[in-house]
Amino acid sequence: MADAASRLTALAEELLSEPLPVRIRAWDGSESGPPDAPALVIRHRRALRRLLWKPGELGLARAWVAGEIDVEGDLYEVLDRIAGLLWDRGADAKDTVHPVRDPKVRAFARGLLDLAGPWPPPAPPAEEVRRRTGPLHTRRRDKEAISHHYDVGNDFYALVLGPSMVYSCAYWQDGSTLEEAQRDKLDLVCRKLGLKEGDRLLDVGCGWGSMAIHAARHYGARVTGITLSREQAAHARKRIAEEGLTDRIEIRVQDYRDVRDGPYDAISSIGMAEHVGSVRYREYAEDLYALLKPGGRLLNHQIARRPERDEDAYHIDAFIDAYVFPDGELAPVGHTLATLEEAGFEARDVEALREHYALTLRQWVANLERHWEQAVRATSPGRARVWRLYMAASALSFERNKIGVNQILAVRPLEGGGSRLPLRAREWTAEADLSREAGLARFDDLLAEVLRDGQDSGRR
Repeated sequence: MADAASRLTALAEELLSEPLPVRIRAWDGSESGPPDAPALVIRHRRALRRLLWKPGELGLARAWVAGEIDVEGDLYEVLDRIAGLLWDRGADAKDTVHPVRDPKVRAFARGLLDLAGPWPPPAPPAEEVRRRTGPLHTRRRDKEAISHHYDVGNDFYALVLGPSMVYSCAYWQDGSTLEEAQRDKLDLVCRKLGLKEGDRLLDVGCGWGSMAIHAARHYGARVTGITLSREQAAHARKRIAEEGLTDRIEIRVQDYRDVRDGPYDAISSIGMAEHVGSVRYREYAEDLYALLKPGGRLLNHQIARRPERDEDAYHIDAFIDAYVFPDGELAPVGHTLATLEEAGFEARDVEALREHYALTLRQWVANLERHWEQAVRATSPGRARVWRLYMAASALSFERNKIGVNQILAVRPLEGGGSRLPLRAREWTAEADLSREAGLARFDDLLAEVLRDGQDSGRR
C-alpha cells in the first residue's frame, strides 16, 4: 500500500474537481499536496473505515476524537481551507458533493475501500453521547444532555475559561484581557436589566455562578441561579460561600419549567436558550414571562444561525449533536424575537456580538492549548480534542457570519403598555437608566422642545 497519501489526494481532487488545499500525510509515511500548506495527518487507516461507515462530518469527527487524524500547522488555517471547499461553493454545495448516485462519489468510496483495511469499522469513541430515545426536550432528556456537556470536570473548564468561569461570549474593548472582557459582559447585562439594590434576579442556566456573584456584589441584587448540572452547582455554591454572599444568592439544581417562586424583577438567560429546542421555545418564553413582574426585564443572550431557505430542512450539526451539545438547536434571531413577543414580551433592544464571540473562542482555544497536558489529565484525550475542534471551528463560523450571537432585551409591559425603560436605553449607563418618573420628565422636556421649535418655524 505504498504512497497512500498520493492516492487519497487524487481521490479527493477527483471528487471535488479542484486541487486539495492542504497536504496529506498518511500512516505509511507518504505525503502529498502543496509543500507550503498545513498538513492533514492521517495516523491510521481506521479513519477511512470510520468515514466509509459514517460518511461526512460524523465519520471525520470520530476519527479526530480517536486521535486517528490530526493537523500539523495552524488548526484554524486547516479548518478554514477545508470548510472553504463547501462554504465558498455556496449554500447548495453539500447537496452537489454527497449524492450516493453521483459517479464521483461512488468512485471515491471504492478508492477508500481499497485503502481502508479489513472490516468491521471500529466502535465510536467513548466521548460520543449514547443515542437517546423518546421525544426531544423532556426534563429527563434535557438533564442528560446538560450533564454530557457540563459535567466533564470543573478543573477542565477552569483551564479553558480562566478565573472568570464564564462560558459565554465576552464583551471586548481595545486592550481588554479575557477576564476584563468577561467582567464587562456581566456588567453590561446588569446595566441592561437595570438592576438595583434588593432586586430579585433569576439567572437561568447560571453556570458556575459568575453572573450571580457579579449581580449580588456590584448591584446588591438577590439572585436565584438555576442549572441542571450538579457539578456546576457545587462549584458555584463554593465560590459564593468564599465571597461571603450566601445570604444574597441561592443556587438550585432545577429545570426552568419547575421555577414557581416569582415574580422576579429581572431574568438573565445567558447561553442557555440554545438548549431549549424549537418544540419547547414558546413554553420557555411563556414561563419566563410569567415569572417576571410587570415592567420586569429579560436579557436573553443566545447564539443564532442564519435562516434556511427551507426551515423544515434544518438539522442539528452531526458533530455538535454527538460530542458537544446533544439535542442543541439554533434558531434565526428573527424567530427568537417573534416567539418572545408571541409570549407577551416587548422586544426593546437587540445587540449583535458576533465578532466578540469569535475573539472569546480564540482565547479559550489558546488557554486549552497552553494547558493541554493538564486538560487531558482533567478529562480525557478525546474530550480535550472535542473541545479544541469545536471551539476553533465555532470561532471560524462566527468570523464567516455562519452563526451569530445576540443579546435581546425584552420587557413584560405594564398593564397600560408602559415599559419603565428610558427613552435612550442604549446608553446603558447608570445615568441613562433613569427611573420611570425621570424618564417621563425627560420625554416632556423633549416634547416641549419639539413643539417650541415648531412654533418658531411657523413664525418664521
